[in-house]
Amino acid sequence: MTVERYLKPEVIQTIKRLDLRAQFIIKGFMHGLHSSPLHGFSVEFSEHRKYVPGDAPADIDWLVYAKTDKYYVRKYEAETNLTGYLVVDSSRSMGYKYRQDRQEMTKFDYAVSLVAALAYLMVQQQDPVGLITFDKKIKASLTPKSKRSQLGNILSLLAKLSPMGKTDISASLHQLAAMLRHASLVMVFSDLLGEPDEILRALHCLRHAGHDVILFHILDEVEVRFPFAGNVELIEPETGDRVQGNAEAFRKDYLEELRQFRERFRHECAMARIDYVPLDTAMQFDKALIEYLQRRKKRPMPLPKRDEREVDNAFIKALIEYLRGRKRGNDEAALIEYLRERGDKAFIEYLQRRSIR
Repeated sequence: MTVERYLKPEVIQTIKRLDLRAQFIIKGFMHGLHSSPLHGFSVEFSEHRKYVPGDAPADIDWLVYAKTDKYYVRKYEAETNLTGYLVVDSSRSMGYKYRQDRQEMTKFDYAVSLVAALAYLMVQQQDPVGLITFDKKIKASLTPKSKRSQLGNILSLLAKLSPMGKTDISASLHQLAAMLRHASLVMVFSDLLGEPDEILRALHCLRHAGHDVILFHILDEVEVRFPFAGNVELIEPETGDRVQGNAEAFRKDYLEELRQFRERFRHECAMARIDYVPLDTAMQFDKALIEYLQRRKKRPMPLPKRDEREVDNAFIKALIEYLRGRKRGNDEAALIEYLRERGDKAFIEYLQRRSIR
């Protein structure tokens, strides 16, 4: 077996130490990246990245260009650091699993393992990461930090948690929105067993406040597949309400209700530009990790906070110095002619947007 086996919940469940769970999940994930279509999707973020249309040409590092003949732009601190909040539903319904006597993960175990792995990954990336837990309201919180000691703080708090109490997801998310002072990446881990309208309004509130949101919808494998047969008694874990009936008689209706429930969240989240990730406790952890990395990669890249004319002057000066070194002249007319000759997209785009004086 390879290290990728650690992406499987049934394997991770046998590892009791949460710090080891997190490390093994990330090791399995990283190993999988190198043998998948995502090969080359780096999680090592340097101080440069390749130029893409829309970047300010003034940010191009000409020393790197002189060595490689390729365009790379310099990153700024606001671009390289992503502040994230890991928001965990710790209500009683998250503790559900079908066979209590078997070594299976509850929804809560799955969420905690995934949160631990993401915290490990974010700290490795030097991204400030914080933790929020809630049931009817926010129960505990850790302020985002990027220090390595933060991982120990997060794992220590997670290890003390147990799923209990009733839940009010919408109230907790509204409370969270009121707490946050800066635009962040908010990752929510919940079974979403609540009133959909209210939960969606709370998610929209987070988006309207300028936060990126990833919603990890975690269900038990049994909740997704409904493998029951014969007469059954279903018990609502938070209220104790009971329903009796024949499993075969309402399996079809149950699965259709679940499909519509998930589809509504998928549709509403897409409209609000929220990433919706449906998961169940039999699924490997890599799907959620990929969602985080893709969201990190898609972040809008801020321009340097400098006066526009200063940017122009710096851009012109850098290029003239470059041309002088190439013995192509040192006046702006020669510069423009040289750029047109080369037909470089970065320069042409700049010339189209702005006249050089």
